[in-house]
Amino acid sequence: MSINIVLVEPEIPQNTGNIARTCAATGCRLHLVRPLGFSVDDKHLKRAGLDYWSLVDIQYYDSFSQLKEKYAGGLFYFSTTKGHKHYAEVQYRPDCFIVFGKETAGLPKPLLEENQEYCIRVPMIRDARSLNLGNSVAIVAYEALRQIGFPNMI
Repeated sequence: MSINIVLVEPEIPQNTGNIARTCAATGCRLHLVRPLGFSVDDKHLKRAGLDYWSLVDIQYYDSFSQLKEKYAGGLFYFSTTKGHKHYAEVQYRPDCFIVFGKETAGLPKPLLEENQEYCIRVPMIRDARSLNLGNSVAIVAYEALRQIGFPNMI
């Protein structure tokens, strides 16, 4: 048991490759929600993931609602600069889902409005707009993994 990382419509192959490598190193499952801003055969995606691709459990979905329907009883957190809770202020569970939006726009506003109590953010100085997506995933994933005891990690 570990956690699930969800990327909704990621646009930059290098970011997704970097996140895939983080998932490989931590045992997190990666869920990619289409449309993707790149081909999964993209050389930048493969280069960023290096030789870790065989260690990554990747699932693909045509919409976020398709993923949500498949895991109807799941605990979902939504990472956004608009969240009111810091990412370390919530209690993660094994098999929870941490959802991240696309690099240029974040998560869709209706999704955030429907899930306000589950929106989290990484604190930053006021004038900073956002962190790199790969960095945000790593920060939040490691806190969630710390809380559940770093399962299967040495």
